[in-house]
Amino acid sequence: MSLELLIAGAKALAVTLKPEHLEAFRIYGEELAAWNKDFNLTAITDDDGIQIRHFLDSLSCVLGMEDTGERLGGKHIIDVGTGAGFPGIPLKIIRPGMRLTLLEATEKKVGYLRHVVKRLGLEGVAVIHGRAEEVGQMAQHRERYDWAVARAVAEMPILAEYLLPLVRVGGRVLAQKGESAPAEVQRAEWAITQLGGQMRRLAQMDLVGLAETRYLVLLDKVAATPPQYPRRPGMPTKRPLTAKGDQDKG
Repeated sequence: MSLELLIAGAKALAVTLKPEHLEAFRIYGEELAAWNKDFNLTAITDDDGIQIRHFLDSLSCVLGMEDTGERLGGKHIIDVGTGAGFPGIPLKIIRPGMRLTLLEATEKKVGYLRHVVKRLGLEGVAVIHGRAEEVGQMAQHRERYDWAVARAVAEMPILAEYLLPLVRVGGRVLAQKGESAPAEVQRAEWAITQLGGQMRRLAQMDLVGLAETRYLVLLDKVAATPPQYPRRPGMPTKRPLTAKGDQDKG
């Protein structure tokens, strides 16, 4: 596949793409298109859409995650509800020194992820089939990560309950959001505080070739998450933490 849009967009983000990065993205795009014919991994299947809405959108996370000059190399990152690997795999391609855990609840997507990780020769990547509510209560994952990231998984009050329990105190959360981000963050203020988080920054992203507004929601983990969170599967969606007292429901 041609990668001109990805190259131009990455340049606008001040993200350097080396020849080995471009080759990895080419293979990734071809594998996504091939598997999508049988497994319906994504509704975005054209080359331009894959470059902009998948690859470039994922790479925009670097601007938020390295905003203090701290590189992702050596960091342990979990991508929750990763789907076909976004944003985790593109970040791993350009920052190979980071450790990556991909968490996905849909089995057919887990099979694809394992295939593409092997096809790309990525080291230091674990693929987990599971739900965030369950994994967040497991000792080997709870408050173990430097970063928890997610894209297009749920609204912020729900997403905060998925992500913050996975991050160590001193770690951070990044959520990729569309135009609703400011309103979602406002609704999630109580939940974020209750779960041990603190709002860090809401950063608007302007991507080459993409008309709609994108945001990065960045949270700091400033206190341990109370042990009752995340609640059992389905409860964060059924009863989002949006007001005091909601923690007692479910």
